[in-house]
Amino acid sequence: MILLLLISNNLLSLELKGKIIHISDGDTVHLLTDKKEKIKIRLNDIDAPESKQAFGNKSKENLKKYIYQKNVVVEYKNKDRYGRILGTIYLNNKDINLQQVKDGYAWVYRQYSKKSEYYKAEETARKMRIGLWFDKNPIEPWEFRKNKKN
Repeated sequence: MILLLLISNNLLSLELKGKIIHISDGDTVHLLTDKKEKIKIRLNDIDAPESKQAFGNKSKENLKKYIYQKNVVVEYKNKDRYGRILGTIYLNNKDINLQQVKDGYAWVYRQYSKKSEYYKAEETARKMRIGLWFDKNPIEPWEFRKNKKN
């Protein structure tokens, strides 16, 4: 039964391939497909600091060093309310979304993620005080956005 669930879950995933041509921030990129179609991708399961927030530029630069101008695979199931593909980016079979968390440049997006390896990676980054966890009181991006509205 579990095997059937895993197989059916993977069948629901779609895949895009292309080159990353722009990094908006630590969790949003633009992909250029082989058909020259530009697609905005929001990295699934994570939330990176906003650009005007502490570590926002460092998060963007960290993502850039891995995938900018590189050919990647994006696995996705749906879009967000802004029409962006919600995807997991892979470079040579390496989960780049997870890497952002491991490097301490993104939070696990608790409201949407159920991936235990992401939570473990965040816990490790926190303990090691790497990336944004070096800050004594880092503010979650969702709190930063909420405070900005008020």
